[in-house]
Amino acid sequence: MTGLDPSVTVFGSAARSFEQLVRRLGATDWDGPGLGDWNLRSLVGHTSRSLVTVIEYLKQPAPTGELVDAPGYYLAVREFGVAAGAEAIIERGRQAGRDLGDDPAAAVSALVATALSDVEQAGDPAIAVIGGMGIRLSEYLQTRIFELVVHGLDIARATGFDHQPSEQMLEAANVLAARIATRSGRGAPLLLGLTGRAELGDDFSVV
Repeated sequence: MTGLDPSVTVFGSAARSFEQLVRRLGATDWDGPGLGDWNLRSLVGHTSRSLVTVIEYLKQPAPTGELVDAPGYYLAVREFGVAAGAEAIIERGRQAGRDLGDDPAAAVSALVATALSDVEQAGDPAIAVIGGMGIRLSEYLQTRIFELVVHGLDIARATGFDHQPSEQMLEAANVLAARIATRSGRGAPLLLGLTGRAELGDDFSVV
């Protein structure tokens, strides 16, 4: 994989966009509302795991066997989430927020720098991710773009910041969302909703 690979380029844009959002947060913002049971620190911490996991998983070659793609990763993660339980997921986000330390913005900037450097030097290895699944880095980066874009919008909604991801970032996230929906049997309802032919219910989600 080269620096011109779309997944690398868009991942870099998404990571820097997240970094810029975090840099806008003031000292009094971190304990404010974030998303669901998370305060803003926990939401940022959870989002930062999109960088942490890239750094960590690049050190873990995938076992031999079948590799999943980006939609397959999300379908498997959904099962892991059900098995772990909602409280475990919530606590992991809180811990990720605590891990950012006394200067969360500086910690995020350091993670961005390390993750982008590691990715640029990595090529496209098969890596082991959650549950020991094997996936190509180029596919895994698509999932990280999705997380950074979606949670960047969550942060903007929580803070009232004016934040508009780039067209490339939004396209990558929306394409993956459609692929996940199709793979999970929700492709038709999604298409009908996107074309104004039906309402997507409040509980409709691809993840």
